[in-house]
Amino acid sequence: MNKIEHIGIAVKDLKVSNLLYQKLLGVAHYKEEEVKSEGVKTSFFKVGPNKVELLEPVDADGPIAKFIDKKGEGVHHIAFAVDDIVAEIKRLDKEGFVILNKTPKKGADNKLVAFVHPKSCNGVLIELCQEIEE
Repeated sequence: MNKIEHIGIAVKDLKVSNLLYQKLLGVAHYKEEEVKSEGVKTSFFKVGPNKVELLEPVDADGPIAKFIDKKGEGVHHIAFAVDDIVAEIKRLDKEGFVILNKTPKKGADNKLVAFVHPKSCNGVLIELCQEIEE
């Protein structure tokens, strides 16, 4: 793993939260994107070398909606940048981590993504991210 790619925060209202985080971070979001496969609309902020991703559910049965129903708004996941997501999935699986996506899928912000179950990581959902080469 190379670095923390972003921190994902589940929010109920992206419009309201974009304004809140713009005030907090002192910068406007640089991108909004819907990820239909996850039932979510995302917004990204760049703060120095780091990113914050806000996630608003657009599907009442999606993972972000379920997270907010169960735990409320707040930190949803920590994402790590990797060079080879397939190799990283294999390595973590071999180490005994519970991998939620054995095959990476397209995520937001031009990334291939896969998730590691929070029960494997002291209650923290981990996302692996690899930049999609064009």
